[in-house]
Amino acid sequence: MSFSKYNPALLCDFYEFTMGNGYFLSGKKDGIACFDLFFRRVPDNGGFAIAAGLASVIDFIDNFKFNDEDIEYLRSKKLFSEDFLKYLKDFKFSCDVYAVPEGTPIFPKEPVITVKGPAVEAQLLETMLLLMINHQSLIATKANRIVRAAQGRPVFEFGTRRAQGENAAMLGARAAYIGGCTGTACAACEPLYGIPAIGTMAHSWIQMFDSEYEAFATYAKLYPDGCTLLIDTYNVLKSGIPNAIKVAKEILEPQGKRLKGVRIDSGDIAYLSKKTRELLDEAGLNDCKIFVSNSLDEYIIRDILVQGACVDNFGVGERLITSKSEPVFGGVYKLVAVEQNGELIPKIKISENPEKITTPGYKKVYRLFSNQTGKMLVDMIALADEEFDFTKPITLFDPDHSWKSKTFSDYSVQEILKPIYINGKRVYNVPDIETTRTYCLNEVSKVWDEVLRLENPQNYYVDLSQKLWDVKHSLLKKGASI
Repeated sequence: MSFSKYNPALLCDFYEFTMGNGYFLSGKKDGIACFDLFFRRVPDNGGFAIAAGLASVIDFIDNFKFNDEDIEYLRSKKLFSEDFLKYLKDFKFSCDVYAVPEGTPIFPKEPVITVKGPAVEAQLLETMLLLMINHQSLIATKANRIVRAAQGRPVFEFGTRRAQGENAAMLGARAAYIGGCTGTACAACEPLYGIPAIGTMAHSWIQMFDSEYEAFATYAKLYPDGCTLLIDTYNVLKSGIPNAIKVAKEILEPQGKRLKGVRIDSGDIAYLSKKTRELLDEAGLNDCKIFVSNSLDEYIIRDILVQGACVDNFGVGERLITSKSEPVFGGVYKLVAVEQNGELIPKIKISENPEKITTPGYKKVYRLFSNQTGKMLVDMIALADEEFDFTKPITLFDPDHSWKSKTFSDYSVQEILKPIYINGKRVYNVPDIETTRTYCLNEVSKVWDEVLRLENPQNYYVDLSQKLWDVKHSLLKKGASI
């Protein structure tokens, strides 16, 4: 099998096949199972994460099938029944899938995706759903943190060459754009996803010429309408910025053109940007933008802005595309219910590590918003068959510290899990990238400032309905007695 031609349906943990075969042989293949995909903690100790990756999930499920080579490979393992292999060869997806739309702020322990359907089908989705949601939500979350730190200044994703593989580069750029980045350095992402691609020159361009001035002048003649010059190849203040100003005056302005920008990629960004701004303004280049890069992240950006850095645009590479400070999102996919005699029976995983205890049952997630401010108030997880009168005040309590409660009134409510597939048929259309990005930024604006803090954010509550809390603690007590 050529690696370049692998079938994504086979990109799963091998135990999904051994369990699937086991379900098949033990009479459970048609039994209905419910799984939740959720995560346990926000990366970088942030207040929330950003959901991303659903478009990839949909593309995967839409094309989910096993080819002859896959079947022959599995047969060669001498582990699987011929009936199971025939089932895979004739595979037809029939599950219900609900998911949080891309760009939605999400919180630990609440379902991001729920899957309900035949046990084999639901189990075979595990690895690919986790792979796509974990990676892209991680990058969207990191991007949003960086964008917020930039305080309205455009942030461009510059990490293609540092990403762990081509898919990580392109899907990471897409996730970063959803999270709020303005564009990417990755050329493939514009025709593929519609994300604006930008770029001017590297240090090698300047080094290729006999002098820095000649390099700048040549570039300005070639690209007079969008000339941004990289000014730190030799010395920003003694060489780079003087040569950039000289090119602006001698080459661009005689044509009626303006120097669009300069980029600094090394050194003390705060100091150099302030001095560069002074020199540009003295030369009458008040409209020339200062673009900075060089291993930036949200903390460096925040600090240099506090120090008065004169920066108009940021390019962020390796620390964004790899989420270097915390490169694991930590989403999991857990069984939460099985159907018996037409009734969904809640299932729970109990662990000596409290954070690994799951919330049982097939569920919905409601998000309450203040009618006065439009801000998010609280999320409530409830069993799917519960009904509520949201026209009346509702009292919710902390699921871990149940004596802490609050009554909410004058609120509106949304279900955040949307139907994606019903009985295997897709009922959801993926929005275009601009719609998703705008939606993300709008939803983040509904998060309280205290939750938006980069460090020590206020906790946003995700509560359980009384019925769900009772079910969970009943199962915990039952498990404790075993």
